[in-house]
Amino acid sequence: MFKILVSDPISDLGIQQLTEASDVTVDKKTGLSEDELIAIIGEYDGLLVRSQTTVTDKIIEAGSKLKVIGRAGVGVDNINLEAATKRGVVVINAPDGNTITTCEHAFAMMMALARHIPQAYAKTVTGVWDKKSFLGVELRGKSLGVLGMGRIGSEVAKRAKAFGMNILAYDPFLTADRAEKLEVKLASVDDIVRGADFITVHTPLTPQTRHMISRPQFEVMKKGMRIVNCARGGVIDEGALVEAIDAGIVAGAAFDVFEKEPPEADHPFLSHPKIIVTPHLGASTVEAQENVAIDVSEQVLHILRNEPFINAVNIPPVAPSVMNKLQPYFNLGEKLGSFASQITKGVINEIHVEFAGDLADVDTQPLNRYIVKGVLSRHFGGDANIVNAMHLAKTSDVNVVVTKASKPKSFTNLITVKLLAEGGEERLVSGTLLQGYGERIVQVGKFPIDIAPEGHQILVSHNDKPGIIGNVGTLLGQNDVNIASMQVGRVVVGGEAVMLLTVDKEVPNEVLVKLAALPEINTATEVILL
Repeated sequence: MFKILVSDPISDLGIQQLTEASDVTVDKKTGLSEDELIAIIGEYDGLLVRSQTTVTDKIIEAGSKLKVIGRAGVGVDNINLEAATKRGVVVINAPDGNTITTCEHAFAMMMALARHIPQAYAKTVTGVWDKKSFLGVELRGKSLGVLGMGRIGSEVAKRAKAFGMNILAYDPFLTADRAEKLEVKLASVDDIVRGADFITVHTPLTPQTRHMISRPQFEVMKKGMRIVNCARGGVIDEGALVEAIDAGIVAGAAFDVFEKEPPEADHPFLSHPKIIVTPHLGASTVEAQENVAIDVSEQVLHILRNEPFINAVNIPPVAPSVMNKLQPYFNLGEKLGSFASQITKGVINEIHVEFAGDLADVDTQPLNRYIVKGVLSRHFGGDANIVNAMHLAKTSDVNVVVTKASKPKSFTNLITVKLLAEGGEERLVSGTLLQGYGERIVQVGKFPIDIAPEGHQILVSHNDKPGIIGNVGTLLGQNDVNIASMQVGRVVVGGEAVMLLTVDKEVPNEVLVKLAALPEINTATEVILL
């Protein structure tokens, strides 16, 4: 008989399958302190929480029988994942349960924005009958730009089509075939920024998506466009948005999320007459709260019964003999995947991973997940982890191919990551562990190289001509970018070559543009491996 503790308020309907299971006993004890939880958690096989309970390392350590922690929701910031992983406790969440709820909230915000509903209501209830100040616009016939076509973005697009809107869709994993099936027009971020009447954001917050709409984007937008953000604070530059509204570029905005939550009392959004705000209500419906509890309860049962499960946010236990061989390569594998992803411009279709040397004789599935996570994290951010990476790749129509070669190819072990993208684009990076030197990148494309995969790096593709290195160093110096290390790789003297530089800080985009404009330079791409 399994025992499960529910330590936060969760609807009885949501955990009904647990309470009705013949092999499970459920105790509901809410509002417990850390010490109170520590005192009783040793009795339980599973713990089910929402956001109120903070599951600390001490609680997990005291849970000697604990096999699973379920979070009835998406975020797991209140659970110590590292401690759970060390103890072999699987942590699961429910990422799908709030899809429709968040979608509907985004659409409600868009309609309220189009018709000035909150502003009109506020004035009407004060006794002022003012029709002239609230002239709205129809959704029909307007172009809606959807930034992020995952679960929520796709659902928003479906509803917008029913309203007669034209959908411009961007997602780093949206292929032309999938766009056709969804009956949306595949577009770039720039296409959407320049052509949309409405923009709705449905991307995670990553270094690539942070302020993806800022002053440069507002400067080229269609005058009178409107913006909705029910995804993550920080994707849209809040200060630049206020400036664009005041300048008459943007007609209005509706935000459910902020860069800092809750926002300060003097935040300009809270007093601006053309901005609608709600306090992060995207997932706040009765149905969503029940759905996430139902989803997580089902997976808790699967884990306790040793059945296949999904939505784990940490790695399940791995045999110690396998872990000892693979663990030294986890960080390297993730960085190789991230490096390859950051230098790939197009929509990724396939991830090819090859292991050579001793790694070819080991079950590399745990290591595969780290590599795929590295590839996907550029676009999924923290939503990608070492357990759901394969699932995310599958749902994004990204094929993962793993091959093994017994020959070490000049190294005791070698990991090669090759990405295939639309338009025939192909990017390859190889790495290894060198005794005494640690992690090394040893090949980029067809070019041999030797550099540590760390920090802020610049990959420069150029023609092998005299003076190139000096020109690059001079330009970076003029822009206060200090070079920590540099490696050059070439195959033929005077032919194509690459230069990989490690620098001390993030490189402004305008500096990369200047680099690419130098004579004999083909491309300059920043890679961040932190």
